[in-house]
Amino acid sequence: MNHETWLNISSTSLYAAFILYLIAILPFSASIKAKNKRYERIGIILTTIGFIMQIVYFITRWIAAGHAPVSNMYEFLTMFGIMMVGGFLIINAIYHTPILALFSLPVAMLVIVYASMFSREVSPLIPALQSNWLAIHVITVTISYGILSVSSMAGLIYLLRYVDAKEKSRDAFWLEVVMYFAVLVIAFILTTIVMKGIVHYDDQYFYVDKNGNNAVSYYHLPAIVTFKDAYPVVPKGNNNYQEVERFSTGLEVPPVLNAQKLTTVIWSIIIGTILYGLIRLITRRTIFSMVKPLTNKVSLQLMDEIGYRSVIIGFPLFALGGLLFASIWAQIAWSRFWGWDPKEVWALVTFLFYAVFLHLRLGRGWEGKKSAWLAVVGLAIILFNVIAVNLIIAGLHSYA
Repeated sequence: MNHETWLNISSTSLYAAFILYLIAILPFSASIKAKNKRYERIGIILTTIGFIMQIVYFITRWIAAGHAPVSNMYEFLTMFGIMMVGGFLIINAIYHTPILALFSLPVAMLVIVYASMFSREVSPLIPALQSNWLAIHVITVTISYGILSVSSMAGLIYLLRYVDAKEKSRDAFWLEVVMYFAVLVIAFILTTIVMKGIVHYDDQYFYVDKNGNNAVSYYHLPAIVTFKDAYPVVPKGNNNYQEVERFSTGLEVPPVLNAQKLTTVIWSIIIGTILYGLIRLITRRTIFSMVKPLTNKVSLQLMDEIGYRSVIIGFPLFALGGLLFASIWAQIAWSRFWGWDPKEVWALVTFLFYAVFLHLRLGRGWEGKKSAWLAVVGLAIILFNVIAVNLIIAGLHSYA
């Protein structure tokens, strides 16, 4: 089979996996009130088949590309989605907790949908990426992310079950804040999908990048933030551009930040806040109180155990992939083990956070509610690393 055939099989497999996950949510939802495990088994079968289809996507894209498909944002995010589902299947095989699916699968699906907004083109690897350590490093990191994400889902379920929605408390307030940020993440993904994939909004600005080279930035939303001294242009062919007039907020950032993605984040906060306000206005209830009934039959002890055990498994994997293997690759690619690149710094932050998590859990007895809150914060750190550090902050990992 030729290159295009393998890519078609790859794309079709990923699409099929997404549909299977979407369908699987229905039996998992029914299993919450069911007296037998029939619906749970159906959900697990559908999810397992979907996971196998994602593995088929990964293998066939590897064959088509000639290298591990983990070298750009589309491939990395898709891999992250694969490992989130894989992490759920591993934990479910041990603890048999279908409630985790109702939280893990939607997040994995959002990650896959968001990944589809990036270029799916297969291109030759740049010299820095031409190493087997790239695949070893990224695959190990995404496996750890998937398992640690399950810990966060277990922590969130624990809090939803534990916190009383009828009483005003600090925990109830912060849990609603978590729901608000979940709406912001959904708004971020939907905004990107609609404006880039459907509306095809496209504004172009001419600027000087951090290396002093002339460059053009592309905006898929009205520019709130631009690069320093950037000005709007329209293409005239043959790499020529003509300056035009557009409304400007006057907000500028240095090229070390990604002004286009920062604009998307700001718009997502605006749109997400409006969406959150509308939900509250229409329902006249907190989102937390609407989600809480899903957890009525949850065992707090079991969720606490899953949250802890997931970190026990995921943390050493992250230490291997995110620090040790990454350092070896950095030495090969850039002739230094450590360079304080934004991605490297945030990998260290993630490592230290989970080290503190385990210290507080084992040394200070932070179990139950405290451990659950730490697990939820862990997911926020992972998502910041995956989205904000990769996209907004310019660095050596900006291509990934």
